[in-house]
Amino acid sequence: MSRPRLVLASQSPARLATLRAAGLDPEVVVSGVDESSVVLDDPEALAEALAELKARSVAAGLSDALVVGCDSVLELDGEIHGKPGTPAAAARRWRAMRGRSGVLHTGHCLVDTATGRELARAARTVVHFADLDDEEVSAYVATGEPLHVAGAFTIDGLGGAYVTGIEGDPHTVVGIGLPLLREMLAELGHPWHALWRPELRQGA
Repeated sequence: MSRPRLVLASQSPARLATLRAAGLDPEVVVSGVDESSVVLDDPEALAEALAELKARSVAAGLSDALVVGCDSVLELDGEIHGKPGTPAAAARRWRAMRGRSGVLHTGHCLVDTATGRELARAARTVVHFADLDDEEVSAYVATGEPLHVAGAFTIDGLGGAYVTGIEGDPHTVVGIGLPLLREMLAELGHPWHALWRPELRQGA
């Protein structure tokens, strides 16, 4: 069985590292799309639509590839939160989140350019945040890490100490759900192990 060409339509180092740790070795092609062009009130629909936008943009320029696009948004008090962008916004976000729980919606879109088939799915993960004091909020924001990640937090970086628990697939909090992606690939006829790096596929 030949190994399909896998392309990640994301510049996220965390998504790339997650896929590599799982035995895959995707190419990275950044979509460069304008995420602000998508406006939806439903957080799950928004996450899926953004993932579709990224995957379709990259897939349009490729042949015979499996293109994966992802995007995450945090839902808190019925409001949608993406990347805060500025220190002031990140600090406000953490003052609102601390000691509470939010729902992270991570959209996935998979496009098989060889067949033209496309799938879109979203994963839902509940995230419980530690009750940070003002000094901790200021220190974390000052690192710059929360400014450019969905929900203003990570679990695979400095923010890991400030997440007390999750309900759902932990990979989705990093930005890409491995069990969900495996199911999507299988639905399009590509077994997960077929995408492993060659040195891992002995006898597979």
